[in-house]
Amino acid sequence: MATTFSIDFMRWRKVAAVISTVLVLASITSLAINQLEWGLDFTGGTLVEVAYPEPADPVSLRALLDEAGYEGHVVQFFGSDRDILVRMPPQTGGSAEENAKLGDEVFDSLAAGAGIAECVGEVPEDGPTGCLAKRRIEFVGPAVGEELRDQGGLGVLTALGLVMLYIAFRFQLKFSFGAVIALFHDVVIALGIFSVARWNFDLTVLAAMLAVIGYSLNDTILVSDRIRENFRKIRRGTPTDIINTSLNQTLGRTLVTSFTTLVVLFALLILGGELIQGFALGLIIGVIVGTYSSIYIAANSLLALGISKDDLAVPVKEGAEAEDVPQSF
Repeated sequence: MATTFSIDFMRWRKVAAVISTVLVLASITSLAINQLEWGLDFTGGTLVEVAYPEPADPVSLRALLDEAGYEGHVVQFFGSDRDILVRMPPQTGGSAEENAKLGDEVFDSLAAGAGIAECVGEVPEDGPTGCLAKRRIEFVGPAVGEELRDQGGLGVLTALGLVMLYIAFRFQLKFSFGAVIALFHDVVIALGIFSVARWNFDLTVLAAMLAVIGYSLNDTILVSDRIRENFRKIRRGTPTDIINTSLNQTLGRTLVTSFTTLVVLFALLILGGELIQGFALGLIIGVIVGTYSSIYIAANSLLALGISKDDLAVPVKEGAEAEDVPQSF
């Protein structure tokens, strides 16, 4: 038997609107002033993958690169505790040719710090023995990074536009505006948190932002569907009462879905390694904010736009008999 809730959500809608407005404005301000901590995918730079004969310590490797004079590097495990991935942004003052050779210089510094020679010949898949293996070195130019950044932003805007069209056709224009406001709210706050915390923003985090749009949209559609159904079914009650009823009816499913999703995401954050942490962190923030927005932002927007039973009345087909016409609300 489904659990029935009786919570007056709309009682706090004005408080929620103030909190959301403050968070969105703070996020936009941070994005304008601090911007995002763009990762190597967007800024360009060098990627070096190295295999050690024994388990390596990323902390000591970071210190080694600091002593060598490199700035802004990211050192993390890549698959196992013997495989290390180094992300190096373009070094200040270096020419394009110098930055292109940066990968070999970083590898030489790691080899010198470990006191072992570079492997010669083919290296076994399970790792080298007694030498340091150079798995790969890649250089991403700043022009490519800028193009990825522009295309990523365009992708987010395109997704929001398509969502607006879909909701408008599926439900009604007021639902469309409410859904897009909720999605904009979720993405801006998530980006604002990354900006304030100065967390690295790379392609995995961008993928998380697009996934947040999909997750939040799914929750908003379910709530909107129940609101539309109740507006047509419940004959008495104000729009506020009907929206409250709809939110309580969908609350159980919303909480279960959010909880199970967060369990998986926290497992990825803790056990998935540094390479996927940005993705998991972005989705965790998005799921929490998206759950809140599907309850308060989307529904609150409907009330602000003056949703009524007339907006959702079932249209009568031309030529229908009088006894077949649904009773008006």
